[in-house]
Amino acid sequence: MNVATDSPRRQQLTRIAARLFMQQGFDRTTVRMLADAMGIKSGSLFHHFADKQEILCAVIEDSTRHALFSARRALADAAPTTRARLLALARVHLDTLHDDRHAHGVALYEWRRLSDEDREHLTHLRDAYETLWLQVIEEARRAGQVQGDAAIITRYALGALNWTARWYDPDGPMDTAQLAHELVDMIVAPAS
Repeated sequence: MNVATDSPRRQQLTRIAARLFMQQGFDRTTVRMLADAMGIKSGSLFHHFADKQEILCAVIEDSTRHALFSARRALADAAPTTRARLLALARVHLDTLHDDRHAHGVALYEWRRLSDEDREHLTHLRDAYETLWLQVIEEARRAGQVQGDAAIITRYALGALNWTARWYDPDGPMDTAQLAHELVDMIVAPAS
């Protein structure tokens, strides 16, 4: 099952749904609310999606695919040092998270609302994304730049970055590039 699609209309509807799910929560967002926000009749919504659960899956799949694609591209463009690769991952994570706060917020906070089948479908994308991080952090651990278990450090870093969705102010004194540097400085030992 691949609920993501290139249809511009469906992508527009998915973005609207992400905003509503983030503002109202998945459970409190009704099909009527979605249709009203999308400017269509409730029945027309089912021309694009089978049900509200499929809309949630599409929101999360689109955002996760985008994050994975962006992270792979950032790693390909990064200098070959471990620090540069970690910085590229942190920067792209923050940029994708804050450029589309609604979709990525839904992916973070509404994952538990997915059906078992949808969760199973999307787990490989989430795992592929986390694996990119784990590989780079493991490289840093082997080079003596980080101490500890690479899997725990990966979860720590991703958790810290994801939590910025709650407190980071893009109009504040620090941009995402500076914030990414702060995270990397916290987990990577200074060069000796």
